[in-house]
Amino acid sequence: MQAQASRAKVIGLANAGADTANCVKQAAEFGITRRGVKLAALLLFVNDVQGIGLQTAQGLVCTESFYWDTNDKTRAWTQRIVRRTPTNYPNMIHAGCYSATLHFLKTVAAMGVPAAKASGVELINRMKATPSEDDCFGTGTIRADGRRLIPSFLFEVKAPSESRGPWDFYKLLQTTPANEAFRPIAEGNCPLVRS
Repeated sequence: MQAQASRAKVIGLANAGADTANCVKQAAEFGITRRGVKLAALLLFVNDVQGIGLQTAQGLVCTESFYWDTNDKTRAWTQRIVRRTPTNYPNMIHAGCYSATLHFLKTVAAMGVPAAKASGVELINRMKATPSEDDCFGTGTIRADGRRLIPSFLFEVKAPSESRGPWDFYKLLQTTPANEAFRPIAEGNCPLVRS
């Protein structure tokens, strides 16, 4: 109610999980979004939208680095996952874990298991030096500080009338390229990066 009284055009939700879902539901209940105020979630997953429902979540703006319906490769990868979890689509955390594990395993295979076991530092250095490639994020690089550079997407949750079927929740508003999506390495003050 305080946010509504402020006459803000956008209300940013700096929370996550059930707290975000409850805020979105309360905003809909109080009619805040019907008055032209946009909600912007700083951390939201496609699974949260499933729980909230399109009727309530429609118009919500969020960022994600993975969405199952981004391209043919993300759709195919998602279908392989959904065969095992038919009521739960993968989100950016699931995709990130898959991607990191795949890159690790590819690097170990390239080095050979004995060499990978011999030096964790050398394994990590090889992972950083080797471009990553997978069906979730495409081609990427890993910086010296360990940050994998991938694009980030700004999405808006669709209205129920815009959705073509189950889990069709987002429309793409903007893509931030990988080289712009993260704080520059020089500003990170990461102790892993030596000057």
